[in-house]
Amino acid sequence: MRKRFSLAKLPRFGRDRRLVIRVIVGVLLAANLAAAVLIVRPWGGSAEELELQLAGLHAQSQQRQAAIARLKLLVGKSDKARQEGDGFLETYFLDRRTVSSTILTELGEASKKAGLKPREHAFAYEPVDGSDTLSMLTIAANFEGSYSDLIEFVNLVDRSSRFLIIENLQAAPTQQAGVLSMRFKINAFVREEAREEAGTL
Repeated sequence: MRKRFSLAKLPRFGRDRRLVIRVIVGVLLAANLAAAVLIVRPWGGSAEELELQLAGLHAQSQQRQAAIARLKLLVGKSDKARQEGDGFLETYFLDRRTVSSTILTELGEASKKAGLKPREHAFAYEPVDGSDTLSMLTIAANFEGSYSDLIEFVNLVDRSSRFLIIENLQAAPTQQAGVLSMRFKINAFVREEAREEAGTL
């Protein structure tokens, strides 16, 4: 027995077809809108925004490089200052182990050149505030000689290769005409590389 074809089913098929076409058109429209949005405003931003971000990153990179260069310069200056400081200490500050002989030799040569007669000497050490490696040596040195000899001796001490400071000077006439009795208080700085040897000379 053959089935009869019913025209009543056609409108329903047409409605389904229109629905499918509408869905397809809607999907295509949504895809077009998404593509348009991506073209107008990409995910990472527009080309101008990306260029601005790149310029900002470049500026930050330059600032950091400049900061690194400044730090390197400061480190270099710090190293140079430390080396110069160490060199100054080595040149002008005396070693505790050899300070007595060095000072006695220096003062003896200066007094001999100036024509002074050396008398008694005394030494005393004092700590330098804020330093564990330096101390100050105070020398009480007595001489006899003329006024011109005194001036010559002061000039020689002032031109010494050591860091010697005349803190005090007293001069008084003696019974001998033209001869002065002189008392110097001279300071020198000492590197304390061996504190176990501390004590007065």
